[in-house]
Amino acid sequence: MAKHSKVVANLMFAATIALLASCSKPQSHTTGWDYNNPKNGGFEVVPYEEPTTGPGLVFIEGGTFTMGRVSDDPMYEWNNIARRVTITSFYMDETEVSNLDYVEYLYWLSRVFGTDYPEVCRKALPDTLVWREKLAFNEPLIETYLRHPAYRDYPVVGVSWVQANDYCLWRTDRVNEMLLVREGILSFDPDQKNENNFNTEAYLAGQYEGLVNHAIPDLNPNGTGERRVRMEDGIMLPKYRLPTEAEWEFAAYGLIGNTHFERIVERRVYPWNGTVMRTDDKKYYGSFVTNFKRGRGDYMGVAGNLNDGAEIPAEVGSYWPNDYGLYNMAGNVSEWVLDVYRPLSFEDVNDYNPFRGNVFKTKVTDPEGYLVPKDSLGRIKYREVTEEEAMGRYNYRTANNINYLDGDYQSQVGVDWAQKSDDANITNKMYEYGVSSLITDKSRVYKGGSWRDGAFYQSPSARRFLEEDMSTNYIGFRCAMGRVGSASMQSGKRSK
Repeated sequence: MAKHSKVVANLMFAATIALLASCSKPQSHTTGWDYNNPKNGGFEVVPYEEPTTGPGLVFIEGGTFTMGRVSDDPMYEWNNIARRVTITSFYMDETEVSNLDYVEYLYWLSRVFGTDYPEVCRKALPDTLVWREKLAFNEPLIETYLRHPAYRDYPVVGVSWVQANDYCLWRTDRVNEMLLVREGILSFDPDQKNENNFNTEAYLAGQYEGLVNHAIPDLNPNGTGERRVRMEDGIMLPKYRLPTEAEWEFAAYGLIGNTHFERIVERRVYPWNGTVMRTDDKKYYGSFVTNFKRGRGDYMGVAGNLNDGAEIPAEVGSYWPNDYGLYNMAGNVSEWVLDVYRPLSFEDVNDYNPFRGNVFKTKVTDPEGYLVPKDSLGRIKYREVTEEEAMGRYNYRTANNINYLDGDYQSQVGVDWAQKSDDANITNKMYEYGVSSLITDKSRVYKGGSWRDGAFYQSPSARRFLEEDMSTNYIGFRCAMGRVGSASMQSGKRSK
């Protein structure tokens, strides 16, 4: 009996300690000092549970998969070697970026830069002339496809890789501005002009004020009593960007729907099960599951019984989504990804988040080490990392790693690779455009089949390339965002 009473007493004592601890201020488990206490220095730790999912994004839980060819290549191109890789969790747009989305971007650019920097607006305009063919009549699409309300939900085309990246950066700033407005930190500012526009990096660097509704209390006893939002507050999101080739292919397959514990029960050729382009759903039995070209001269079928119902791109939310909830990861339009194209990249890239195209940069500072003022468009200035700055590092030695192991001076034949890479007399003979190759350091990968492609290219493994400043009427894009924190989606939202 005495022993039982002692156990009960111990449990009650432990419960009391836990209750007292829950009522006290959070403390450092390494120093014992209170967090968020201005009396001892004011080091802040905000409550945080789960990152906010950005508008339009779908969570893609990462994992391992076999990237690369899943069927014979009728073109006999040895550019898609199967490779086992791991992809970290990330987010991706549910659909391709639509005409309406892109016209919103063009409107903002015109409103903010149109008066003093009209070249910014012209640079962002899609090339509507991509619809022209030498022996076809597509002139009406030049005038209507981008801006007519009938096409507002169709995927934007005529956008180059460079333009797609610019859109991603703009979207990052607009989303983070809205988050600050939603939190009551900033007020809407419709009068933003030229360099006085919200830019995430400029705001974090203290080079943009905006219409402040209320500042965050600064617990630093040596501060002014208030401060701007920092990345440590967990309010703003990481950058929107194009997905890498590996991310896009992983998300397109949607193998999460074919897993049983750690076993993939059926490897896919397309973003759906099976090896045909029709559904076995009883309600829609035999219907095409994507927008593609069935055969020569057959883009949509016979009148009265259309097969995929779209002769050009269809609306972005058409057909069936894959098991991640992503639409049109096969068909409709092909999509830009981040990677620079190399035929044998899969032999060289890492097996963790594989990617080719890194050019490492750093912010431009003055001789005293302070950031230089933002440029005339309100952006922070960057430059490439120098060899001196990279000296002593084991993970990289130069800023530009596009050619690493394939086209760099060490890998070229007949060139003295010991010479410095910045020697103006040395030219890259391996990728001399139009002489030895059609591939350059500006050749970017695009993935997935389009409305004008046959069944082979509808496989997520298919890979093709185009110069980054070119565009077509069958390539669009969608945005992605890196996942911060745990690889799995947790319940709960960020605490306020």
